[in-house]
Amino acid sequence: MAKRPAPPPDVQTSLLEDERGFFAEQVIKPKGSKKAPAAVKPDAAVHYHGHRDRVRAKYREHGDAALADYEILELYLFRSIPQRDTKPLAKALLERFGTLAGVFGAPISLLQEVKGVGEGVAVDLKLVATVAQRMLKSGVRNKQVLSSWSSVIDYCQAVMAYETREQFRILFLDKRNVLIADEVQGQGTVDHTPVYPREVVRRALELSATAIILVHNHPSGDPTPSRADIDMTKTIADTAKPLGITVHDHIIIGKDGHVSLKGLRLF
Repeated sequence: MAKRPAPPPDVQTSLLEDERGFFAEQVIKPKGSKKAPAAVKPDAAVHYHGHRDRVRAKYREHGDAALADYEILELYLFRSIPQRDTKPLAKALLERFGTLAGVFGAPISLLQEVKGVGEGVAVDLKLVATVAQRMLKSGVRNKQVLSSWSSVIDYCQAVMAYETREQFRILFLDKRNVLIADEVQGQGTVDHTPVYPREVVRRALELSATAIILVHNHPSGDPTPSRADIDMTKTIADTAKPLGITVHDHIIIGKDGHVSLKGLRLF
């Protein structure tokens, strides 16, 4: 019996399932049957449209407190994925990243490792994190940072807790302790970031800052300071003090919380 030739590449491509073609007609050939295959139209489309209406109504009538985390996530995904049941994907994302914060904070490359998440969906998810970070940053801009400490912690937690590499950030303050600049001075590996005390002080002088707050993250999730973290903080504080620059604190951010070296009296 002659071997059936493979379909041309353009036909093969059209048969591939993607985010917006999930409910395309699929050709199914019954096992052992010699009859021509029949086109089968799944009725899942009817189901997911009704489900979406129910989730929207639940949110509209009862607010976010009535929705589980996966329901909030699938509600958001409705707009990114208009032609697919998003509940399995929402649950898969939460299983992979643990929490809503973990999902929205995850890098685009890791989001795309979850089956069903293409580049467009990953970018949409990251946009939520960006909006949240901008909102939190507005809570500390043009305000006395030391009197808005909880807002500072919330902002640093949002922008750094889910970074996959260590990141060293400095908040530069004027003589009234108002934020002048928020800058990332360096990025390193999963457990180390090179920090140069003279560069930190030089930048503070350029900005006419009279105080700084040091912030870095631990990608492991545990914010416990290392010996190197403590020694580096002391070196920067000792270098800055003769020049009239105060180091108010060094905050270490982790997924599970934060640690203040000043609060622990470690410098």
